[in-house]
Order: sequence, then structure tokens, then C-alpha cells
Amino acid sequence: MARDIPKSKGKRAKSKFAKLIRDIPDYPKPGILFKDITPLLGDAKSFRKMNKQIAKSFEHIDFDYVAGIEARGFIIAAGLASLTKTGFIPIRKKGKLPGATLSQSYDLEYGTDTLEIHTGLIPPNSKVLLVDDVLATGGTAVASINLLKRANLEVVGIGFLLEIDGLSGRLKIENSFPKLEVKVLVQ
Repeated sequence: MARDIPKSKGKRAKSKFAKLIRDIPDYPKPGILFKDITPLLGDAKSFRKMNKQIAKSFEHIDFDYVAGIEARGFIIAAGLASLTKTGFIPIRKKGKLPGATLSQSYDLEYGTDTLEIHTGLIPPNSKVLLVDDVLATGGTAVASINLLKRANLEVVGIGFLLEIDGLSGRLKIENSFPKLEVKVLVQ
């Protein structure tokens, strides 16, 4: 689907994004290097450019909804859904959604967790673009894709603001879903 997406500056914007992401050592647990995107989110011009860049990287793919993973993925997904004139699907942590839900448990780099989505609110076979802030080990992304598929939704692509090298997250996604297009703005 051709989308009317405003232009952005490409490589210069990507390097500015990287400069606005700060490292917080030992958060949320010792040994974890947390990538804090709040300075990027707080810079209105950069936030808008980030959403334009993600939208541009998927402009050749038709999708009806943008799904975002709690919590920072919500922010990116909601902005992207608004920009692309599509709906938004929240993927929440267990126990945060009222009504009937589907659940998917998974391992992540510092423990285990469970994700949920509402059932029966999105028409079956709808095309979904999944987005999140950081690609680390890939466990959250794979669990989210599995959850959307169990809800009879078609995941047509997955995008991230940032990929952390050395954790093999992209490889995990590609091994689990070899035909799924994975895009990242900042390495």
C-alpha cells in the first residue's frame, strides 16, 4: 500500500537518534546495560523523524494495524499508527487488559514474562506491523509474533528503533520466521 509519509533526512537522522539514546548501566538488574530512549522521545523533531523513518522502511508493505509491545513499544507504535493512518494494537504484560485475552509466556535476557492481547477486537487475517524499541535477544519479539498469529492475525513485518549487537535477537527472529522482514533504525 502506498502511504503518504512525509520525507525525513535518512542517515543524518539515524545518527542523531543514536546520540539521543543514553546508556544506563545495571538497570533493571546488575549486568544489564539499559538503553534509555526517553531523551529521543522528548525531542519532538527527532521523535517525528524516527516515526517517519520506520514508516518509510515499511512503505512497500500493506498493513492494517501497528502492534506495539509494552511499554516503550507502545509509544513508537501509536505514533506510527497515527502517521500511517492505521489502527493500534497494544501487546501488554499479563494482567493489564480487561476482558478476554490470549497469553504467551517467554524468556528474556533477565528472566521470564508473559504477554497478552485482547481477543475478538481485531478482525481475523488483518495485516499487522509489529514494532518495539529495542531488539536484544529476540524473545519478546518472537513471543509477540506467536501471540498475534494465535489471534489469527498476519504479521507482515517487524521494526525496531535500536538493535543491540552480540545478543543474536535478529537471528532468533529470522530462524523462527524466515520470511518476515526485520528493520532496525540504529545498530
